[in-house]
Amino acid sequence: MTQSHLNSSTSSLVILALGSLLVSLCAACSKPSTQTPPAITTSNTTEAATVSNDPEPEQDVPVFAPAPEGKVLRHAVFFSFKEESSEEDIQRIVDAFRELPSKIDEIIDFSWGTNNSPEGLNDGFTHCFLLTFQDEAGRAAYLPHEAHKAFGDVLRGHNDQVFVVDYWGNAEEATLEKKLKHAVFFRFKEDAKPEEIKKVEEAFAALPSKIDTIKDYEWGTNNSPEKHADGFTHCFMVTFDSEEGRAAYLPHADHLAFVEILKPILDAPRVMDFWAEK
Repeated sequence: MTQSHLNSSTSSLVILALGSLLVSLCAACSKPSTQTPPAITTSNTTEAATVSNDPEPEQDVPVFAPAPEGKVLRHAVFFSFKEESSEEDIQRIVDAFRELPSKIDEIIDFSWGTNNSPEGLNDGFTHCFLLTFQDEAGRAAYLPHEAHKAFGDVLRGHNDQVFVVDYWGNAEEATLEKKLKHAVFFRFKEDAKPEEIKKVEEAFAALPSKIDTIKDYEWGTNNSPEKHADGFTHCFMVTFDSEEGRAAYLPHADHLAFVEILKPILDAPRVMDFWAEK
């Protein structure tokens, strides 16, 4: 083979190689892309990673013990009002409170009145309201009730002080044409011993058997969740049927003997008397 033939063959091979390379490049350019397109999201799509079949945790529902046998829950509320509050303002508050039993089924009894105690131990409180619930569940329904909150709006701006003590009272009450309530509260000294307090409780509980003008009586220790008791822990609710009955009780020898038992451990008393009105 001559040199010219070799040169010609080599040129042909180069041309063929270049042609094959171009064909491969064109094929690669025209091949569709295999890249995964971005996911399309809409407002109806859900992130699979956040889906859980676990049940939602249940919220705690308070469980209340039934009332002690023969008892109902008393809710004793006392107000003092600002000096600038008018008689009309105060009457509007009284009327609003008196309407609550018709709006809140859990209130099973209600009475109210203005302080008329001759003892001067009311600490400025003038208006007394005594509500009764069947049990603690009734109170728990009452406190956040919308009607109760609305009453708070009427009261707001006029109330100077509030005093609240709750206690277990007697389900059976004496039937009287008129009831003069003598509400007595004690705050004991910090160093008062339990046995000394017990002695006071027993001595007060013995008074109805010694003083016949006491027509009804109940007592209990504060269990209010509202924190308006001002440190008073004990409530004694004495009922007379007349002011004459109270006048006989206050200087009675047995009452004065009870006071002597009380005085060594008493930090402060608070007393409000009122004719119970509906």
